[in-house]
Amino acid sequence: MMSVVGAQPFIKPMQTSPSVSPGIQRRHTLPASEVRPLNTQDAISVFEIEREAFISVSGECPLHLDEVRHFLTLCPEFSMGWFEEGRLVAFIIGSLWDQDRLTSDALTLHKPCGSTVHIHVLAVHRTFRQQGKGPILMWRYLQYLRCLPNVRRAVLMCEDFLIPFYRKSGFKVLGRCAITVANLTFTEMWYPISGHAYMRRNSEAIRFPQIPLTLPLTNTDEQVDI
Repeated sequence: MMSVVGAQPFIKPMQTSPSVSPGIQRRHTLPASEVRPLNTQDAISVFEIEREAFISVSGECPLHLDEVRHFLTLCPEFSMGWFEEGRLVAFIIGSLWDQDRLTSDALTLHKPCGSTVHIHVLAVHRTFRQQGKGPILMWRYLQYLRCLPNVRRAVLMCEDFLIPFYRKSGFKVLGRCAITVANLTFTEMWYPISGHAYMRRNSEAIRFPQIPLTLPLTNTDEQVDI
């Protein structure tokens, strides 16, 4: 059983800064680092990061701009964005799915009664890569999914060169994916979410609130190597 300590990144509030003289007060109040669900106002920033990350490598984006808006409207609670001083630097977008394996319908549909989270895309802004942000954000996302009582597993599809990256996050190969995009083929991978009863019983305390909490980074976060 997972220790509830693992949920602390989602509930620990940003410590209040000591009071300072108005003459030396900072001109802005944006948090240095914040993790929160995405919304439709973030869609353009999401798509710009995604397009740069994927077009140069595979020539295809997992989600087009209208699809980004589609999922951020239907199920924003299955998205997660990492912001540095208000700037989006990394994100994940997911939706619910209700079958054992992914089909082409999973690319555009959200199944509210499903127990599988389909992770459509994880991307990091080019100037923030090679800093461990991708693995850290995936870890936080999986911790969050463990708090949702109806979620039993997470699945994704990726090109073969990304399999080692997702294996490091705990994903296992499920087999060849039935979905193809243009001339690209994919491997389907999965991650078990079930078996965390203690955290599920306490999920209301660590679920994303209506007003997202500011989440400070820990020293451990910065030590992760990508």
